[in-house]
Amino acid sequence: MAQLDTLDLIVLVALLIGTAAYFTKGTYWGIPKDPYAASFAGANGAKAGKTRNILEKMDETGKNTVVFYASQTGTAEDYASRLAKEGSSRFGLKTMVADLEDYDYENLDAFPPDKVAMFVLATYGEGEPTDNAVDFYEFITGDDVSFSGEGGAEGQPLSNLKFVAFGLGNNTYEHYNALVRRVNAALVKLGAQRISAAGEGDDGAGTMEEDFLAWKEPMWSELAEKMNLEEREAVYEATFGITERQDISPDTEDVYLGEPNKNHLEGTQRGPYNSHNPYIAPIVESREVFTVKDRNCLHMEVDVSGSNLTYQTGDHIAVWPTNSGREVDRFLDILGLLDRRHMVISVKGLDPTARVPFPTPTTYDAAIRYHMEICGPVSRQFVASLAVFAPDEASKTEMARLGEDKDYFKEKVSDQYLNIAQLLERVCETKWTNVPFSIMMESIQKLQPRYYSISSSSFVQKTKISITAVVEEIRVPGPKPNIVKGVTTNYLLALKQKQHGEPDPDPHGLTYAITGPRNKYDGCHVPVHVRHSNFKLPSDPAKPIIMVGPGSGVAPFRGFIQERAAQAKAGEKVGKTILFYGCRKPTEDFLYKDEWEMYKQALGDSFELFTAFSRETSQKVYVQQRLAEQASLVNELLQQKANFYVCGDASNMAREVSTKLGQIIAEQRGVSLERGEEIVKSMRSSNQYQEDVWS
Repeated sequence: MAQLDTLDLIVLVALLIGTAAYFTKGTYWGIPKDPYAASFAGANGAKAGKTRNILEKMDETGKNTVVFYASQTGTAEDYASRLAKEGSSRFGLKTMVADLEDYDYENLDAFPPDKVAMFVLATYGEGEPTDNAVDFYEFITGDDVSFSGEGGAEGQPLSNLKFVAFGLGNNTYEHYNALVRRVNAALVKLGAQRISAAGEGDDGAGTMEEDFLAWKEPMWSELAEKMNLEEREAVYEATFGITERQDISPDTEDVYLGEPNKNHLEGTQRGPYNSHNPYIAPIVESREVFTVKDRNCLHMEVDVSGSNLTYQTGDHIAVWPTNSGREVDRFLDILGLLDRRHMVISVKGLDPTARVPFPTPTTYDAAIRYHMEICGPVSRQFVASLAVFAPDEASKTEMARLGEDKDYFKEKVSDQYLNIAQLLERVCETKWTNVPFSIMMESIQKLQPRYYSISSSSFVQKTKISITAVVEEIRVPGPKPNIVKGVTTNYLLALKQKQHGEPDPDPHGLTYAITGPRNKYDGCHVPVHVRHSNFKLPSDPAKPIIMVGPGSGVAPFRGFIQERAAQAKAGEKVGKTILFYGCRKPTEDFLYKDEWEMYKQALGDSFELFTAFSRETSQKVYVQQRLAEQASLVNELLQQKANFYVCGDASNMAREVSTKLGQIIAEQRGVSLERGEEIVKSMRSSNQYQEDVWS
């Protein structure tokens, strides 16, 4: 065989490289760049290199109005988007929406007088700022606040800043709408010019939407007068451009099929895990804790070992849900998208400040199933905006009436708990094919994680988190009855059924894609993250505690008592531990009935359980009555500086417990009722009285 010389080898290698390059073009190199691929922010907030100077950002993008939001569940963000949209379409304002945590505020003193700042601020918990507003709140309300210009607060540094503000709160909490009130006061103190009265929405009274609508109309009038704005006929202008990508298969590896970010898409999930980036946690245990067939309460445990997720007893776990198959199908069907559900779409913001709410390219099905709150309540403003896209004149007239008449809307929509697809079905069975998918994206909130009080102790179960959740259902009677199913709790029920061997879980006629995108959840995993809470045991286990937690409100107290039982077993001195627990019947829904006996053995006389059963006899008994019966013990422990905890329903139980405690203190200490209430308020201020409640 002839020897190859050096030149022959060089030529041969060159030919091989050229051939390989030819056949791999478009696969490993020379890949056409998707112009839409960069339209979604990464897993952990704004991308590096983007400016944190809001004035610079407004100048770069030609904006004269910024709508800041402080949001915990997405509602305030939704209202901010709606304000920005309306300001643009009705008054020609150049608007942008801004997350408060994305910008710095030292240069607000240089805010131009011909521009406007709007603040949509939700209050979280007991008067606290939302997670994304903590830095802004501490800055703007701080005693030593200082700005880029010379001089301090006494020099009215924000005299050029014109602003409006709307708050989202709940009157069942003591510090109702505290964030907007405090921020409003701070801005005015610093010299800012408020245009129109600050608005306040009340979720506790169920009037949030109507409060918002009632506030914004006079606000727009005053703003138009102050800024010399001219109102024009509002015409829908899309915020997002949507392109159907027939050139891409949904099976292509770079198409998002429900993955929350690129790391998950590539199958390499990594932390930190937070509200932008869930951990896909294995479910290691799931069981039913009710003993009746027509109601469900789940106990579930997820393993977070290896994730670097940590929790403390009393924290919350967030579960990232998916929409049920039935509701996804309904939504796709009424919009005429059923046969295109797996069509790949790319989404791009048509405005440089617009944020695409989910990663793309994706599919209609994935966007709706994993990212859009399609089962959420419908706003009257949204309904009005859809009238122009109605399939016929009768439907257009009906939608316009629903949008204009709040009493009619309440009767036909709100009181029936209809979601948007159900409403469109009732108005007209003909497919609503004229509705742009962009308006649905813009008007329907992002599907939000649901938060549950962790029902385990981090001292006992460091890497295993317990969840206790009642499966939710609302039955609406009438000629067209409606049954509303909780999105997340029924999803968890499907996961529990799967883990217990049911091949095709179908809880209450619902189906879920429980294996997740590309089977990444494996039917036995659930996306989660942890949110830290101030609802905490005293650092000294010898300090007495009193807990009031009916129903699933007992969840965090299972963790508290589990921890104290372990401390007692370890030889630590544990203080008096009192639990007031209520449910319907001891034979039906007595949560963790057997466990309390086990904890009693560990804690001995330190632990006492007082029960209230509301359906055991004709005489209904509630936890606040049991509290009154133990008035002497409760007062004695409070005088020993016992911590007092309440978990559960905010609108009725928690409020009544607070009232009852004031009465107990007044009677036991021989003081006036007013003084008793003052003592309870002082307990709250000092964190001796803590609540973990919901509406």
